[in-house]
Amino acid sequence: MKTTLTTLQQRAGQGEKLAVLTCYDATFATLLETAGVDMLLVGDSLGMVLQGRGSTLPVSLPDMAYHTAAVARGATHSFIIADLPFGSYQASPAQALQSAAALMAAGAHCVKLEGGAVMVETIAFLSARGIPVCAHIGLLPQSVNALGGYKVQGKTDSAAQQLRADAQALEQAGACMVLMEAVPAALAKSITETLHVPTIGIGAGPDCSAQVLVLHDMLGITPGKPARFVKNFMAGADSIQAAVSAYVQAVKGGQFPAPEHCF
Repeated sequence: MKTTLTTLQQRAGQGEKLAVLTCYDATFATLLETAGVDMLLVGDSLGMVLQGRGSTLPVSLPDMAYHTAAVARGATHSFIIADLPFGSYQASPAQALQSAAALMAAGAHCVKLEGGAVMVETIAFLSARGIPVCAHIGLLPQSVNALGGYKVQGKTDSAAQQLRADAQALEQAGACMVLMEAVPAALAKSITETLHVPTIGIGAGPDCSAQVLVLHDMLGITPGKPARFVKNFMAGADSIQAAVSAYVQAVKGGQFPAPEHCF
């Protein structure tokens, strides 16, 4: 049976923790789905982990459509979220619609875009036209140059207040989910408690409705020092399938993220 937005929202509302991983191809789509991953995120992180780029910024809309189609061919029932890449939606709601339509046609069930209140008009425009939108707040990788690096967001009272206001405005505009990245756990918990839609955390503590990691990070194969919120689930596992299953079980059981993975 297909996993739909409605079933995900119902399960999150009943307190079930949802497991999400990034995915970029058909083989991994099948593997992750078999291991029990609830949502597959075709992330613009592919620019770094697949293309060897220094950031997500060079990723194009055709890149995202190609990988979304590959994932959709490998998944039979998973809910697929696809990132709108940098420059494909910021100009206008009409531009966002055209880009989102390309990803939906490729097989996405939902698109994700970065930004706070500035994206309210765009999210309302897309939602009114039948396109589910996951809003992304906190650390915004597409804004890494403006943010001055990959830093925790919402640490001051004023910044925390702004993130709360952004989350509520995005939900009211029609966002079906809100992803929070690199946000203090206490702040993410309070935001989750105020929203009526599921939240997805990455470096945002254990109280979000769902957790997501970049697949390559979770498998411990990303070069360099891992971020604080990353755990290598291949350690002690005898296969990739076993590592993914361990991740799913840890998320659903509340063991991940642990305190050492939180800000």
